[in-house]
This record gives sequence, C-alpha cells and structure tokens, in this order.
Amino acid sequence: MASQTQGIQQLLQAEKRAAEKVAEARKRKALRLRKAKEEAQDEIERYRQERDRQFKEFEAKYMGSREGVAAKIDIDTKVKIEEMNTILAANKDEVVNKLLELVYDIKPEIHRNYQHK
Repeated sequence: MASQTQGIQQLLQAEKRAAEKVAEARKRKALRLRKAKEEAQDEIERYRQERDRQFKEFEAKYMGSREGVAAKIDIDTKVKIEEMNTILAANKDEVVNKLLELVYDIKPEIHRNYQHK
C-alpha cells in the first residue's frame, strides 16, 4: 500500500511539474508574441516614415513646395484679375451706353389686358 501511495505522490508531483512547465511555456509564448508585436509595430512605423519621406521628396521634385504652389496660385489669380479689369475698362462705356439706351427708349403703350369701359 505504501508503494501505491508513493506512486500516487510521484504522479501528483509529476503532474504539478508538468503544469508548471506548461504555465512557463505559456508565459514565454505570450512574451514572444508581445515582443513580435512590438517589433512589427516598430517596423511598420519605420516603413511609414520612409514612405512619407519618399512622398515629400516626390512632391517637392514634381510639384514644388506647398509654399511654391500657393505662390503660383496667387500669381495666376492676380494675372486673371488684371485681365478681367482690363476687359472691364475696355467695355465699360459701351455697356453703360447700351443700358442707358434701353432705359431711355420708352414706348408708352396700353397694356393688352386693359379694358376700356
């Protein structure tokens, strides 16, 4: 009977050691997963920064800087406004005269719905 009890004790101890090893293995696995996730996040961030740098280089090369684009838009806008002002100055008198002609050319007529009683 003592040998059976001793055998059971050995089995319980072996089971306890196995459970401890499984727990340690789970902890190591969780640690490795956490470390792998952190490494992946770092790699993603490095890749994102590299692509952002490449994009900014491309943008500067082909489109100029944002300030340059804004300055070009401002210049184009000023040129178009000047063109419109020139056209306005050239045609202003003619338009005013036509409007005055239409206003002064009054032809009194009786309205067609007017009924004489």
